[in-house]
Amino acid sequence: MRRALSLSLAALLLGGCASHENVDPNGIWINQNAIDAAAKGGNLRQALLANGPTLEWSLNTQAGQASFSNGFEVGEGKLLTQANGELKVDFYGNGEETLKVDGDELQQAASDSSPQQNFKKSATPVRADATTGTAFEQALYTAYMGGDWKVIEGPGQGSVAHFLPDGRIEGLAGLDRYALCLAGDCAAMSGEYDSMWLEQQQQGAPFIFRRSGGKLEILQAVNSAQDGEMPNLAPGPRRWVLQK
Repeated sequence: MRRALSLSLAALLLGGCASHENVDPNGIWINQNAIDAAAKGGNLRQALLANGPTLEWSLNTQAGQASFSNGFEVGEGKLLTQANGELKVDFYGNGEETLKVDGDELQQAASDSSPQQNFKKSATPVRADATTGTAFEQALYTAYMGGDWKVIEGPGQGSVAHFLPDGRIEGLAGLDRYALCLAGDCAAMSGEYDSMWLEQQQQGAPFIFRRSGGKLEILQAVNSAQDGEMPNLAPGPRRWVLQK
């Protein structure tokens, strides 16, 4: 009986080891830690900064190609497999990154400019010609903006709005598309505040937003910069309040 129990335990342990074998490095990997942090319903850019700056990798070992997105720009490099199994991304003389598949995660090694970051294989289907970063963006939009949002203040009060993963808006008066600011110029312009772009029929403007759990406030963005200067956006009059 004791021998049978020992054999059963050994089988379980071996089975557990087998379930964590390395997966194929090819495909799209997203920064799930950043998405999980954002999904708690707080400040979006703080969640991204704390877990970034890289948000997505796309790897193709057969073609020797790799690309990444930080939410603002896409970088492309030559992908080389090392003898120890690590992956080296050479950005054609403009730096390099070291990647490694460990179990079901892709690890980006720490460097002078960023800490170690971990990525998960994307389960979000995207078009073959989609720009690197699309899978992360759609997964983030689903986690952070998904669900039913009741308009409790502002135009369309009483209606229910939906922010879809592809950037479309349904049910929010006078709007048909949105984009969350993840990094880059829009982040520099809004500083400590989260911002988003809202538009109707390709005509739009930036807005500041505050998220606290299931409550979302959208405020007009007031620009305090002088002519010829980079815009400096701050919260203005409140436009909408939505409750999830």
